[in-house]
Amino acid sequence: MELVPGVRHIAVLADPNSPHVIPVMREATEARGIELSVYWVGRPDEIGPTIEPAGNAGAKALNVLASPMLYDHRETIWRRSPARMPAIYQWPDMAAEGGLIAYGPPQGRIYRTLARQLVKVLNGSKPADIPAEQPTTVVLSVNLKTAKALGLTVPPSLLARADQVIE
Repeated sequence: MELVPGVRHIAVLADPNSPHVIPVMREATEARGIELSVYWVGRPDEIGPTIEPAGNAGAKALNVLASPMLYDHRETIWRRSPARMPAIYQWPDMAAEGGLIAYGPPQGRIYRTLARQLVKVLNGSKPADIPAEQPTTVVLSVNLKTAKALGLTVPPSLLARADQVIE
């Protein structure tokens, strides 16, 4: 919301097969007087036909929720977003690859944690005995090249908070 001042309608691209935080997002946007439209995508072939109506409905920004399927098809999302609508992603890698902004845990750390847990299982530990681990680090990544291509000026306050700025 800070990156796209005056936004009054945000679209969310969500995979029904992945955990999501739609109720929390609705509460946060409603508190700011912003309309939130959720577009569910369950299969890769639904991305284009689902995402294109978001712009027609008046959404001025897109929040792509974390999902293995949406991550694997991120280039389709970038290509099919209406007028390359400003979008935020969970994985910092997506900003580094051309997305506008991302806020979430680095994927490399997630995979290292998963590998550690897998090694424990392969060494004989029962999965139920392995404590669940949550990411402890999140990264805010901003891609200035993408912002410029979208005609956006990134506020200095946002750049000051960014952990990673892609130029």
